Amino acid sequence: MKLRPCASSVPTMLVSLYVRDVMTRDVLTVTADTPVVEVAERLTGSEAGSLVVCAESEPLGIVTRSDLVAVLAAREDPGRTLVVDVMSVDLVTVGPDEPVERAAELVAEHGIGHLPVVEDGAIVGIVSTTDLSNYLPHVGRARSAAASLGRTPGGPDTAYGDEDWTFEQEGTEDGLTVGDRVRFSKRLSEDDVAAFAEATGDTNRVHLDESFAERTRFGGRIAHGILTAGTISAALARIPGLIIYLSQDLYFLGPVEIGETVTAVCEVLESLGDGRFRLSTGVYGEDGDAVVEGEAVVLVEPLPGEDADGERGSGSEN
Repeated sequence: MKLRPCASSVPTMLVSLYVRDVMTRDVLTVTADTPVVEVAERLTGSEAGSLVVCAESEPLGIVTRSDLVAVLAAREDPGRTLVVDVMSVDLVTVGPDEPVERAAELVAEHGIGHLPVVEDGAIVGIVSTTDLSNYLPHVGRARSAAASLGRTPGGPDTAYGDEDWTFEQEGTEDGLTVGDRVRFSKRLSEDDVAAFAEATGDTNRVHLDESFAERTRFGGRIAHGILTAGTISAALARIPGLIIYLSQDLYFLGPVEIGETVTAVCEVLESLGDGRFRLSTGVYGEDGDAVVEGEAVVLVEPLPGEDADGERGSGSEN
């Protein structure tokens, strides 16, 4: 996974602090074959919001309280569902000798609440937004504002994120070029479907009424097609700059079950000049099969307060 620096810089501290100075060393870990119900039992009464999934001391992924909620929302049996079925495997980590400012950048950039600390391939600690906010107050303010909405801070291009969303990019750091790719993954939950139905008025019973949906060709409720396709827009929103849709065509190839994690993948096919690009766009289900395909044309403009090279203008500096 390639990481780009946050465009909004983190203030430098008068006294240098490193991740090892602020991290929690007593890390809660779990193996991939552990039933989810045991994770819930360990988190009950604990201030920890996650467990790091390890094979011996090597971190493989992370499972959060939100993952447990998703299991219940999908009506899965937490006694039979294993950690490997719900954990996030695109693990973002930091080294113990990295400055705390770097940890804050990663937390903000990826919209996550917990950052495992890894040294020589082994887990040695974990750092949270709470840990960071004790030393970088602006992290606490941003986290507090986002938490009032049940969200995590975003990066310079997005207003907020969520610790269970994942984003990857290949290229894009220095502007879009042909072959650059972005990926965005999220679980389409019961709450997502209900909120989309309320916001749009699309209360088709195949999305909301289980007994009705069971009698259709789908055999059960499915997520709205446009909700699924919306993850394409989410992926594009995380490309550096202000992304403006000019066109999008869509082909719906298969249904998405409620509670399924989907991944949107966008690849730059052609530069059309003047900041315009043609991209292939697709969404894939948990089995890797395409459920939505299409193409888009977008316009990429500098973020407000940045010049054409992506640098902050003097008007944004203190």
